[in-house]
Amino acid sequence: MISNFLKYQAQTTPHPLGMEISHAEGSYIYDKKQKAYLDFVAGVSACPLGHNHPKVVNAIKAQLDKYLHVMVYGEYIQKPAVELAKLLADNLPEPLEKTYLTNSGTEAIEGALKLAKRATGRSEIIAANKGYHGNTLGSMSVMGFEERKQAFRPLLPNIKFIDFNNDTDLEQITTKTACVILETIQGGAGFIEPKNNYLEKVRNRCDATGTLLILDEIQPGIGRTGKLFGFEHYNCIPDVLVTGKALGGGMPIGAFTASSKLMDLLMDNPKLGHITTFGGHPVIAASALATLKEITESNLMIQALKKEKLLRKMLIHPLIKEVRGKGLMLAIIFDSIEIVNTLILKSQDKGLILFWLLFEPKAVRITPPLTISEQEIIKGCSIIIDVLNSLKQ
Repeated sequence: MISNFLKYQAQTTPHPLGMEISHAEGSYIYDKKQKAYLDFVAGVSACPLGHNHPKVVNAIKAQLDKYLHVMVYGEYIQKPAVELAKLLADNLPEPLEKTYLTNSGTEAIEGALKLAKRATGRSEIIAANKGYHGNTLGSMSVMGFEERKQAFRPLLPNIKFIDFNNDTDLEQITTKTACVILETIQGGAGFIEPKNNYLEKVRNRCDATGTLLILDEIQPGIGRTGKLFGFEHYNCIPDVLVTGKALGGGMPIGAFTASSKLMDLLMDNPKLGHITTFGGHPVIAASALATLKEITESNLMIQALKKEKLLRKMLIHPLIKEVRGKGLMLAIIFDSIEIVNTLILKSQDKGLILFWLLFEPKAVRITPPLTISEQEIIKGCSIIIDVLNSLKQ
């Protein structure tokens, strides 16, 4: 299988991990030899309820028996999509009330950028250095990491970059700026939280200049930080909220949400301002609806903060320089890339899945399912400490 995998399926790096999956259940993934791996990554934050969660699987199966794709997005009334959009609105502050469902987070970013230009009539976009919002050309244009972009230029024009958490840079936001797009917590950069009321200051500057604020919650959203959305920690409500990853409960999805006044601009002048064939797909919407219900109706978000404390208590070692992030969106910071690579690979050998971050090579991702147990956290952290002890000797 590995030869066919490498020969016929396009790869993203020269050295994929290449584990052949048999099945997955709860907090574990199993390879073809039936070896169990405790999952501290959750599909890169995309499986908030772990693997094969019965409520999600049952919702998918029930929808399969009714209908699959029937019409391009936005024409027919399809109950799972309508109920999902309503449940999002019910759990969001005003004026965030109308959602456009897409196939992925990066497509939702594209829609949000288009909406900002349509609403303001402006073309300038401000993004953050070391920010990541997806990998299509528009999303890549607002990626603050030149090394990943240079081979694909020219990209969108009129993009400026500021440093996250730098108050002085906010002066670059002017009446020429259509939107500011930021991750609520910078992911690829190393799980960097906003500090000193930074997002509140961005919000105020956007209000003063008539600029829309887009917050990318594709990674911190859907309960991972201890609240349904990360912005709830920072006294800042965006004009446009973008989510994805965990919303699908393991199925591919994206969404951008705004006020009705804003979102209705995509209906006319021109009509079909943003279109998609498979956005709001009924099976995926059913999965997302079951996922969102479980997270909002359970104590998983409260537990995420308690589990963060346990992780921080366990992840103490001379080689660990810092643990960044909030809730179950954490990154262990080390002094060298070599430690990171060795820890990830040796932990996999010992039955623990860890992973890298996009732009911070000295970080190891800790983003387990929200459903992970305390016993599983202790088990995984013990493996990490054992590997680090072997490196210290």
